[in-house]
Amino acid sequence: MQRRQETVEIFSTFIQFDIDKFNGWITDAKLRRSMKACLEKSSSKESDNFWALYWYKVWETQSTSLGYAHLAAYSQEACYWAARKFALNVSGHSSLADYFQIAIAHLTKILKAFNPQYSSHLKSYAQLSFERIIRDALRVRREVDICSNWGLLHKISRKRLIKSLQNMGLNNQNIESYVLAWECFQELYTAANTDIRQRSKPDTTRWQAITNLYNIQRLTRLGANSAAINPQTIEKWLLESAQAIRNFLYPKFVSADTPLKDDGDGSLLDMLPGNVQDSLIAEMVEQEEAASFKDQQTQLNEVLNQAIAALDEKSQKLLQVYYSKQSTQTEIAKQLEIKQYQVSRLLSRIKKSLLLTLTQWSQNILHTSPTSDVIASINISLEEWLKFHYSQT
Repeated sequence: MQRRQETVEIFSTFIQFDIDKFNGWITDAKLRRSMKACLEKSSSKESDNFWALYWYKVWETQSTSLGYAHLAAYSQEACYWAARKFALNVSGHSSLADYFQIAIAHLTKILKAFNPQYSSHLKSYAQLSFERIIRDALRVRREVDICSNWGLLHKISRKRLIKSLQNMGLNNQNIESYVLAWECFQELYTAANTDIRQRSKPDTTRWQAITNLYNIQRLTRLGANSAAINPQTIEKWLLESAQAIRNFLYPKFVSADTPLKDDGDGSLLDMLPGNVQDSLIAEMVEQEEAASFKDQQTQLNEVLNQAIAALDEKSQKLLQVYYSKQSTQTEIAKQLEIKQYQVSRLLSRIKKSLLLTLTQWSQNILHTSPTSDVIASINISLEEWLKFHYSQT
């Protein structure tokens, strides 16, 4: 893939795929004008990471889609490399473009979880998050694929079933009927049955029992005017529910640069506003908080660099190989002439030591309490820092 070099490109272009291959960058004119205007108003040449944090603040503090759109452009490469990792290493029917769309669709979730106080490099943080999202999606997809319709209906929760039916476009009245049918199915067919994933279709007697229970409960649940139904309708509703669940858990994603019309004029990105608050640029460049933030990042870098320097030679080499070359543990074991399980244990020990160092620094400098949520956030930040640090060496 051809990497973007200029700041304007990084914040205004989107990946174009040709089936399953990278096919260049598409420029959004509004984002390009917006980014060029920001650079002209800035008195000094700021880094791409500065602008990522700037647009993050725009997205976080202003009710505009502009900040999000710039961050979506900025995140394209991180998402691409995360998707490529799974496309090369996971066998199946999903393509590189599929993995890319699965991950980028969760960008809002990633931005909400991002904390500049702990993670200064949004790109590295995003790539790690994209990888976790794809991994979770594959886990869900595997479960959906191996379950029969009847097994899937057994495993689904009521809340997720309702969301799936809403996503299908049903109105509230129909959803209540479908959910009641599912509850009757759950009560009379899934209890005391251990074959969950590959559960077979109910027999005629069971279908009639499920239907009878539905017709009794509908009078109190749906109202006296609700119509009685037959077993064929119950089966039809449940099969439609199973398909709705599959579509909800593994949806098809649409790229932001997909044309809105058949003639190709206009895209989702054309709906974005083009105005920017000028004062925010000056605020981020000039405010004292920015200097304080940079000072904290400098201290964090020094603390972790010192902690790594204090490690033995084998541990330092392990980190270098693992993060800079992104080798597998098996490949590292061969290179270091040790066993694979030793690589795993040594990595865990090193990371635990660095996490302890970073947690203590956070307590002393940022005055944070080491709660489980804080430690989890620090752990993500450590992984992001290590990945970024060794990518620069």
